[in-house]
Amino acid sequence: MTNKYGRQFLQIPGPSNVPDRVLRAIDQPTIDHRGPEFQELALGLLERVKKAFKCSGPVVIYPSSGSGAWEASLVNTLSSGDKVLMVETGEFAVLWRNIALKLGLDVDFIPGDWRQGVDPQTIKDKLAADNNQSIKAVAVVQNETSTGVVSDIAAVREAIDAANHPALLLVDVISSLGSNDFRHDEWGVDVTIGGSQKGLMLPAGLGFNAINEKAIKASANATLPQSYWTWSAILESNRNGFFPYTPATNLLFGLDEALNMLFEEGLENVFARHARLAAATRCAVNAWGLENLALNPHEYSNSLTAVLLPEGHDADVLRQLILENFDMPLGTGLGKVKGKVFRIGHLGWFNELMLAGTLSGVEMGLALSDIPFNPGGVQAALNYLVENTE
Repeated sequence: MTNKYGRQFLQIPGPSNVPDRVLRAIDQPTIDHRGPEFQELALGLLERVKKAFKCSGPVVIYPSSGSGAWEASLVNTLSSGDKVLMVETGEFAVLWRNIALKLGLDVDFIPGDWRQGVDPQTIKDKLAADNNQSIKAVAVVQNETSTGVVSDIAAVREAIDAANHPALLLVDVISSLGSNDFRHDEWGVDVTIGGSQKGLMLPAGLGFNAINEKAIKASANATLPQSYWTWSAILESNRNGFFPYTPATNLLFGLDEALNMLFEEGLENVFARHARLAAATRCAVNAWGLENLALNPHEYSNSLTAVLLPEGHDADVLRQLILENFDMPLGTGLGKVKGKVFRIGHLGWFNELMLAGTLSGVEMGLALSDIPFNPGGVQAALNYLVENTE
């Protein structure tokens, strides 16, 4: 676009749009992170954030991206040469695996087709065959951002328990926290890894580890190198409302306001809103005659939809066409699905009219392209929304 008018219509699956309320909260004078005003903020925030994870144990907050929180989850619980069971559900599972390998861990990486989630039976079989209990952790992604596939974490916990295995359960919820239901305590997760830039409606810059007593006990024996990421020093400082390093104070202001917004709406209502908007998106995709990359309806993500284009058509060409003509960024295909899919983000600060605009931009882009499709996807989505008005 030579001239741009209005806001850019950002519809990637994170970083997501930041609400005006959160922007205003971040836009405050920096305060002394060793003073009483910060202490009051931190003590309240460290307690309130537990509700977002549905956990009773501590939540460690880092000034980092989600990748830092990945590394923290590993170095605080494991030792060099430890065996970790991971599952190839998409590009972010691959990236987490790569961090584990660089840290000197022995990764058993269960292959996947990037169109389905974790198979709990495979987890159970692997653990049942581990007679020496050499597998120290199972690490899985709940919502795979590269594919729009959700894995059943409760079923993974059931598989671990059925195998009577002591392995820790580590779960990435970076693109599901605050948008898809997650229950750290109820589902028996030992370490939950989160990020600020998706369902929590913040800019990137905060990473989270929600941890339980089993994980804390494991950290006492973990020997992987750790300094910045170590839980013990952070937990000790957090008891008094402080951090052992300079915290991202203004992002913490924003987190406080984002939690206000989530809790005012009610988490269950937040999840229902995401489910409704995601279902409407899939109505549009089906009406266009295109395919959802996720194969199984019970594994469809409420955070994003990855749309698979017909063979011979480049999704990045379509994305560029839509960006140039309508100033709307969509998510690119990553790794194995690069050029094959585009991703529509429908998470965070998002409503019906924003979805209508998003789908209109996609449909106009399809009309300008040479991709075979059926018009009427936007109307199909609108019909669904009208018929399922809250």
